[in-house]
Amino acid sequence: LNLLINNAGVLAGPFALSQDNIELQFATNHIGHFLLTNLLLETMKKTSQESNAEGRVVNVSSWGHHFAYREGICFEKINNESEYNTIQAYGQSKLANILHANELARRLKEEGVQITANSLHPGAIVTNIARHHSILNVFSNLGKFFVKNVAQGAATTCYAALHPQVKGISGEYFVDSNKAKASSLAQDAELGRKLWDFSTSLTDPKQLGCSA
Repeated sequence: LNLLINNAGVLAGPFALSQDNIELQFATNHIGHFLLTNLLLETMKKTSQESNAEGRVVNVSSWGHHFAYREGICFEKINNESEYNTIQAYGQSKLANILHANELARRLKEEGVQITANSLHPGAIVTNIARHHSILNVFSNLGKFFVKNVAQGAATTCYAALHPQVKGISGEYFVDSNKAKASSLAQDAELGRKLWDFSTSLTDPKQLGCSA
């Protein structure tokens, strides 16, 4: 296993909890990716070592990470329905994608593993992801004349995952197949470490009600 692209996503839905009692956007857009990556990472390390080929983890984030809550990640209020905002909750989850990739990149580099981790904004793409939000859905339908189709929207993801020019590059954020600058919160290493610890606690088998 050389390549992992984390691209599950929901956008601006009404407040809901996942089966594991985690706010649904955060659970789907970040926690699921975090857990899947951790479950597959040892296999990726083994593949990289045996094949002497670079492994790549790619998190599909969004420019929407700029809409995160002021503090970035509301660790103590993840499941607080009274303070839930559909767009800010989405922004929070997309910010988490970038922070996760950056912290993973740091850890892999420190470990000396030949695996990179990057994040990206695919662009505004015509999909049904905005179906839960009436205003966004209207703009999405109008935007069919201005935004990318699915093939164009996949270009940056494919670039980060497969292009030789990205070899050895890790902990970066890409837009239109180029390195780009994410928000200041997305570049906060301490916030990334805190998110890692928080996500680890949420994916602990005991926390999820799983028996050993």
